[in-house]
Amino acid sequence: MREVVVVGAGAHGSAVAWHLARRGHDVLLLDRFEPGHRFGSSHGSSRIFRLSHADPADIASARDALVLWRELEAESGLDILDRVGSMEIGPPAALEPIVGVLEATGVAYERLDAGEAARRWTTFAFRGHDEVLFQPDGGRLHADNAVAAFQACAVAHGAEARFSERVLAILPTGTGVHVETEATDERAACVVVAAGAWVTDLAGGLVDLPPLRVTQEQVFHFAGPEDLPGFLWDDYYGVVSPGEGVKVGEHGTGPVVHPDRRDGLVDGAGKARVLDFVRTRLPGLEPVPHSETTCLYTTAPDDRQVFATADGVVAFSACSGMGFKFAPTIGRHVADLALAAVPARRQA
Repeated sequence: MREVVVVGAGAHGSAVAWHLARRGHDVLLLDRFEPGHRFGSSHGSSRIFRLSHADPADIASARDALVLWRELEAESGLDILDRVGSMEIGPPAALEPIVGVLEATGVAYERLDAGEAARRWTTFAFRGHDEVLFQPDGGRLHADNAVAAFQACAVAHGAEARFSERVLAILPTGTGVHVETEATDERAACVVVAAGAWVTDLAGGLVDLPPLRVTQEQVFHFAGPEDLPGFLWDDYYGVVSPGEGVKVGEHGTGPVVHPDRRDGLVDGAGKARVLDFVRTRLPGLEPVPHSETTCLYTTAPDDRQVFATADGVVAFSACSGMGFKFAPTIGRHVADLALAAVPARRQA
């Protein structure tokens, strides 16, 4: 019997495998798709990393993650986090809750009015009532490198990783957990379900999960300067994707889908909104995107991370649009949950 089987090798499942393997535990990492696939929520060249949050717990998680990202870089030899800063843009009243928490937690920041910000970042056309909250320790994460690093380092520590192997069923037996795949059957003391948009399909009847909303989102890449901080502005976000330009998208506006039945088509109305935003607020970018793509968001009712355990099964959702930056911290927490389940299953 294995100690832990991790189902789902995106950023968070791979992070769980890394933490378990580096502690010397027996881990199998499974994924239904090939390495580096584009069907879920973990692919791509960039994600925003930021320490600026209105919740002190999120700042603590981001600080922990920053240390762990640097550990992963050192261990893997891959470039993962570029510290280019991050920006929150909006009316002063919208920024006040974040400023208060940054002050209370001792996180460095600058607060600029629209004129000061426009002189520093000429790509943007700030509105007169806008202020910019700049956090110098933020930056961009290279998503594909991060996932590859978690997987390579987990394997280097002794984990087994198998791809293109779909899990068909997860069955607690009272003396362990049975995992049936297309290729074989496995038994483990604990199974971690890190399946992203598929987590409800695989674990919904095994643990108590809230209703999770899966949507198909879309992003666009525009040619422009590649030295910009990542930014959040109203319902939009942007971050430089090195070699691809500036990635811009809306946050959580796409249609509800099942991950196996998404059409992968860009919505024209949503595209028009993003193009209008770029034209009016980012005049330093080329106004027509040179590439576009879709991805999946999974969102909980309270927009927070979800963790659920029962009978040797640990299932979780990091919540897309928020979770990638926390991947190594979430992975460590889920590894702890899994190990807490292992002795109980062995004694059963």
